[in-house]
Amino acid sequence: MAISVHQLDDGAWISVDDARRVSVGELRRLARHDFCGCALADVLVEGFVEVGVDPPDIEARVAGQCIACGESGVTDWLAVGRWLDGEFYPVAPESVHLLRRSDGSPTG
Repeated sequence: MAISVHQLDDGAWISVDDARRVSVGELRRLARHDFCGCALADVLVEGFVEVGVDPPDIEARVAGQCIACGESGVTDWLAVGRWLDGEFYPVAPESVHLLRRSDGSPTG
């Protein structure tokens, strides 16, 4: 089954199956990352740079800033939700997230 995933409003939203599902402004805690020098980076999501699908995951590369150290940048691929049985299930922003590099390998 095909699914439509794209950015809206200059990267402020991720649309999944033609509905706004994920927005900027959330804090994502990253583990095993290359974003900054913090063991656990608390990244404030400022924009979605790229979106994609790695079934069943809906993923994005996120532009943001670590609120602990102030470092700004763009993450590797971060799962923001899952598409299962025709339904979108968001990843809990407050959970600890593991990233994936563009080549498919885990970060860190």
